[in-house]
Amino acid sequence: MQIQVNTDHTIEGHEVLAERIRGVVESALSRMSDHITRVEVHLTDERGPKRGKNDKRCMMEARLEGHQPIAVTDEASTLDLAVDGAADKLARLVEHTLSKLHDQRTHRTDPPSHDPTFSDQS
Repeated sequence: MQIQVNTDHTIEGHEVLAERIRGVVESALSRMSDHITRVEVHLTDERGPKRGKNDKRCMMEARLEGHQPIAVTDEASTLDLAVDGAADKLARLVEHTLSKLHDQRTHRTDPPSHDPTFSDQS
């Protein structure tokens, strides 16, 4: 699973920050990592140098093998909280999506054949 971290111009994208975020993402998605090819993390500070409530935003997009990407967003007062929140949301969404895909594969989708030996005639 490849993890790419992107920041806007108001966030200093130091490698230390990127490594910490990769660790959070890897931990949150470890059970499902075989099904994920790539995760993109986008960090933004909505108000720039001005302080504000829940002005740090983290968007995470996961690309599942053979399927459309799925994405989540979380906003918080700090980058760490936003990353943690987005990672938790993404883990739940990936797990739910993989479960639905598994159910679709294992459940029969064609209509049952009509057996003439069993009829509703009385």
